[in-house]
Amino acid sequence: MSMSTPSTAPAPSPGVILTGDRPTGPLHLGHYVGSLCNRVKFQHTHRQFIMLADAQALTDNMDDTGKVHRNVMEVALDYLAAGIDPSLSTILIQSQIPELAELTFYYLNLVTVARLERNPTVKQEIALRGFERDIPAGFLTYPASQAADITAFKATLVPVGEDQIPMIEQTNEIVRRFNRVAGREVLVEAKALVPEVGRLPGIDGKAKMSKSLGNTINLGASADEIRAAVKKIYTDPLHLRVADPGHLEGNVAFIYLDAFDPDQAGLAEMKAHYVRGGLADSLVKARLEACLQELIGPIRTRREALAQDRGHVLDLLRAGTAAAREVAARTADEVKAALGLRYF
Repeated sequence: MSMSTPSTAPAPSPGVILTGDRPTGPLHLGHYVGSLCNRVKFQHTHRQFIMLADAQALTDNMDDTGKVHRNVMEVALDYLAAGIDPSLSTILIQSQIPELAELTFYYLNLVTVARLERNPTVKQEIALRGFERDIPAGFLTYPASQAADITAFKATLVPVGEDQIPMIEQTNEIVRRFNRVAGREVLVEAKALVPEVGRLPGIDGKAKMSKSLGNTINLGASADEIRAAVKKIYTDPLHLRVADPGHLEGNVAFIYLDAFDPDQAGLAEMKAHYVRGGLADSLVKARLEACLQELIGPIRTRREALAQDRGHVLDLLRAGTAAAREVAARTADEVKAALGLRYF
């Protein structure tokens, strides 16, 4: 499939967006509703950098570096299949821009270990992974790394979930402290851009759709995989008989329909029927499956076509990374000059 080459020209809006993903597995419906849809829209109104954060993914995957390497291509295929246009968005591979690591090193001198440990997002992720005190230093210092990623491209907007807002706040702390050290405005602060649609729960009803929990529906899922996943979707445990009144709160089938059903008026009628009783869960799931098959089918087809020429996709990533590195290098030069580290 032919795709355009990356463009370095800024979009009409002065806003600059940095967004991206850790390439630890293929993207799923949670990514689609939480970020990909907005990225497709933003690429027409903002200058947008989309990062494959492979270096950051290694902070808790050093025991399986191959997983990260493999999934750079898989996530890139998901991006393109979902509608990310490399002529409008700059797609880059984090590890191939050494200036990001250089900026991280400087920024680490502007933040304390205690402050890193107090970051609510970091604390939550440490607990989730069960590190206790055996925390990889790279993982603990992720806020400084993210600050480098954001400031390298002078991003003014960073789309994140509510749980990631403390990371943006810490980035801005680093920006303000650096500018005080420099004695002038070298770096710019960023604003967290929280999507209107909240986090999509897993098909098992757990609060987070996660590859590690196996409760996802991938964007490249086959028709049979979609059908099997929908059958497992959590509904209302109290809805034991068709005649019983059903509950919408916590009902994953209806949460998904809210997110993906284009016929919201018809969905409202189905909800009312379900609440008063007389509607089987199987009919709700049938409607949901039809929506997901219609959504994912075209994405899967485009993805399969793109995967036929992975060399072309790699060329797109190489060109996008080169364009992004030019921007990051300019920022790194400004930072070094402000610190008095320019000698030649």
